Amino acid sequence: MNPKKVKRSHLTKLTDLPNIGKAAEADLIRLGIQMPHDLLGRNAYQMYDDLCRITRQKHDPCVIDVFLSIVDFINGGEPQDWWKFTAQRKAYLASI
Repeated sequence: MNPKKVKRSHLTKLTDLPNIGKAAEADLIRLGIQMPHDLLGRNAYQMYDDLCRITRQKHDPCVIDVFLSIVDFINGGEPQDWWKFTAQRKAYLASI
């Protein structure tokens, strides 16, 4: 969903989350995430690693940005476009 349209009071399905459409929803379901609250306590980088392992393919690193955006949101952050997290991802990956 477009982050500008997200309503924290109306989070009943995964596509109610910012930046989550049908394809990203399918990825989350592959990870065992069925509802938005299932993201609590999750780590976006671990989610990405798990997704790559489960699907046996390397996904675009921008998927990490999407995961960062929804983990941040579910933990109280404002809904933001996924690309606002690109610099954070690049800095983190450069540091490890």
